[in-house]
Amino acid sequence: MTNLLRQDQAKAREDAVAAPPLAPTTVERAPAKIDKSQLNIAEPKRLRDKAHLKFVASQPCLICGRQPSDPHHLRFAQPRAIGLKVSDEFTVPLCRGHHRQLHQAGDEIAWWQTVKVNALTVARSLWEKTHAVAGQSALQQRPS
Repeated sequence: MTNLLRQDQAKAREDAVAAPPLAPTTVERAPAKIDKSQLNIAEPKRLRDKAHLKFVASQPCLICGRQPSDPHHLRFAQPRAIGLKVSDEFTVPLCRGHHRQLHQAGDEIAWWQTVKVNALTVARSLWEKTHAVAGQSALQQRPS
């Protein structure tokens, strides 16, 4: 009988050795951050410039000419990103009333068409005014 018990114990040890481990044997490291500038399709950069935002806020409202105005970020100018506004280069001046009206409208592109203003052109000219270097704008200097 002890002989049978020893055989069962030996078989149990063999089975235990052949079973895969329940936990990983090596410590896995978190992957390194991906340098997104090296991707084939680069992610758009979200430029931040407080001085430019102050300059835009000093301009009169595009619709009615009132001051003071708020710098409005054109949401349709860049792809959406969770928790991020579009780049500060895509800002235009709007008075409080028109800024609120635009946000309540929902469809920003349709709102700009209704008021007959090309906001992207205005935003580009404002950006070029604050980022001109020796007669050449920052938008023209950036590689495509």
